[in-house]
Amino acid sequence: MKELNLEDILSRTSELKEKKVGYVSIIGRPNAGKSTFVNALIGEKISITTNVPQTTRKKVLAIYNDDESQIVFFDTPGIHKSNKSFNEEINKQAITTLNDAELVLYFIDSTREGGEEEKYIRELLTFTNSPIVKVYTKLDLPWKITIPSNDNVIKISSETKQGFSELLNKVKSFLPTGPTLFPEDFYTKQDIYFRISEIIREKVFLHTREELPHSTYIGVDEIEEKDDLLKIVAYIYAETESQKYVLIWKNGSLIWKMWKEARLELEKVFDKKVFLALRVKVMKNWRKNNKIVQNILD
Repeated sequence: MKELNLEDILSRTSELKEKKVGYVSIIGRPNAGKSTFVNALIGEKISITTNVPQTTRKKVLAIYNDDESQIVFFDTPGIHKSNKSFNEEINKQAITTLNDAELVLYFIDSTREGGEEEKYIRELLTFTNSPIVKVYTKLDLPWKITIPSNDNVIKISSETKQGFSELLNKVKSFLPTGPTLFPEDFYTKQDIYFRISEIIREKVFLHTREELPHSTYIGVDEIEEKDDLLKIVAYIYAETESQKYVLIWKNGSLIWKMWKEARLELEKVFDKKVFLALRVKVMKNWRKNNKIVQNILD
């Protein structure tokens, strides 16, 4: 399968077929299993996943194809209450998909008690005209909540893919029949800069703790692509010198570890050798810089 390329799509419009087709928004609080589901369903790493809340920052488009349907999923950031402007912008990424979709899947983590975040999401969902299906996730783990049984509830495990067929059938029942939107060998709408930056950002989230991951962003400054080699120059931007020191750590041990893991994964994703130059820079108060924030979230 391929990444979405607009020129390729325009040149291949004759390949588009009639199927059950439509957009589906996946909504839920942080760590509800949205990105894990998308990756498991598509069979490709569309979205990065970590155990750190709010890993996803912008909506990611993932395209599922089978013989009878083409479903375009919006994998959205976890919705959470916050007064910080950057977090409010992240919330908007999810909220704006509610009325852009034929169906909303409300993901609920069965291993955690509901709280203020769930109340906030339920309030937001009252403003959408799209039908809503509740999806209870992490079925393979011990439940901490009571899961209702009715036609509007699906239970899934992204580890075992239990419930996937039932969920897909439910989604298809809401979709109209029409021409497909993309050729069938496309699975995501992400440019190469975004995919590279997300893979590097995932390594920062996996190897740092507390607020530090959220205080960083990735800038991919240069890409040179050849048949057998991909050259990349990228920067991890932190907000303070002390954060920069933590990211580099003693004798560069941490930045080296993140560099190595990112390079190896990039080679798997792009199926070629990768030369990655990765550095750390300080960009003070970048989360208050509207230009940077919009560039990250657009």
